[in-house]
Amino acid sequence: METELATWHFVVAGLVFALLGALAHVGRAVFNVFPDKISDTPSVNVLVSSDYSWGDYLWGVEFDDAGYYRLDSLKNLRLYVVSFVLGGLGAMLFIDGAALGIARLIEAGLGAFVDLFWQRVTDL
Repeated sequence: METELATWHFVVAGLVFALLGALAHVGRAVFNVFPDKISDTPSVNVLVSSDYSWGDYLWGVEFDDAGYYRLDSLKNLRLYVVSFVLGGLGAMLFIDGAALGIARLIEAGLGAFVDLFWQRVTDL
């Protein structure tokens, strides 16, 4: 079956990218063993810390008093979600074949979900 690219593929992909951004935000906050921000000087943090970057400084990522990435910060969540959505949709728009590949993945996932649903209904 040939997949045609439609607007709803971009909507579903945007929602999936937003979910992945939220998961990346939670992953950075929860699985971070060492503090990101060690001092008040950004150049020292970039050189010494493995997770702190100039992007964190420029975008104003929020850290707690101990230097750890804040899980409860809506600004941090918004930064991750927006960057994932813009990056994912931008890749779909500007990379040849990416949008069609993601559309095929979406349709395969939906098809598998529908098949599983009807299998459960017949098992009942």
